[in-house]
Amino acid sequence: MDNQDNSIQIQDLAKINRILQKKLERCENERRQLESDIATKEFLLKKVICELESSQTKLQQRSQELENTLDSLHKMQAQMIQGEKMSALGQMVAGIAHEINNPVSFIYGNLSHIQEYTDDLLRLVHLYHHYFPKPPVEIQTEREIIDVEFLEKDMIMVLKSMKIGTERIRDIVLSLRNFSRLDESEFKAVDIHEGIDNTLMILQHRLKYSDQSPEIQVIKVYGDLSPVECYAGELNQVFFNILANAFDALEEFNAQRTAQEIHENPSRITIRTCVVDSQWVKIAIADNGAGIPEAIQTQVFNPFFTTKPVGKGTGMGMAISYQIITEKHHGKLDFVSIPSKGTEFVVQIPLQQSGGRGESV
Repeated sequence: MDNQDNSIQIQDLAKINRILQKKLERCENERRQLESDIATKEFLLKKVICELESSQTKLQQRSQELENTLDSLHKMQAQMIQGEKMSALGQMVAGIAHEINNPVSFIYGNLSHIQEYTDDLLRLVHLYHHYFPKPPVEIQTEREIIDVEFLEKDMIMVLKSMKIGTERIRDIVLSLRNFSRLDESEFKAVDIHEGIDNTLMILQHRLKYSDQSPEIQVIKVYGDLSPVECYAGELNQVFFNILANAFDALEEFNAQRTAQEIHENPSRITIRTCVVDSQWVKIAIADNGAGIPEAIQTQVFNPFFTTKPVGKGTGMGMAISYQIITEKHHGKLDFVSIPSKGTEFVVQIPLQQSGGRGESV
């Protein structure tokens, strides 16, 4: 009886074992299928993540390219606007110079005739006085009223003053024409000192004493320079921008100083030129103003950066000057500024451009 019960139990256990074995196989198959599905999904997920990362990188690159393009367009637009302004200014200056030159030349040309006529009339008066030393009372009275002796001396002085004045105007007109350089837009060898002097002539009114600013001294230490190959008009624009900024800096500095401080340390601009290594010309323009704060020195050549109030500066003068020197003339434009001591801008360009041209390569 016991054997029969044991046999039944063994059969039941075998049956249960077979059932459990089948369930185990089914679970194992399901596990393998699940692992396969998980691996497939992981692969697909990694692929999607990789594609997303690649798309994000491309999107960032494209965004950077668009930002660079937009920045370039802004710079180009600003340069075109500034170039148009300078071109318009040059045309206006040249036009004014031409219009002033015509009447001044007419006056200057006729002064010699007036001088000749005056000499003739005075000589005739002397002859009358020599041969008629005792004229009628009416003539004698009129001579005393108009004071012929004084009139003779003063007339000569007036004519000399008129000649000096017209010569001065002609020099100013010539400086205006040379500064605009409309007829010299091509690359050519020019006298750098003449360009600086013409620029100073244009800014002459900034040097003189006024209620807003004391007189500014200009010290020129010119070296022995041969003609320098450059775009003369654009180089004059660089000198103009640097000098105008120096005048602004000195005026702002003087507004913060007392009369005694200004008297003890007068405002001045020093311009030095020299040849470096027989291949470069160096132009240093220094002022003794307040200097440029260290916090903004790295931004000086950035487009649209300015510390001037609205309406007084566009922030493009130094940026365009930097482009003219570095790109058009293959040169260098740097500066050194010490707070409370002043700022010095240094322009360096080759005496001769390789290939005889100044375009960028």
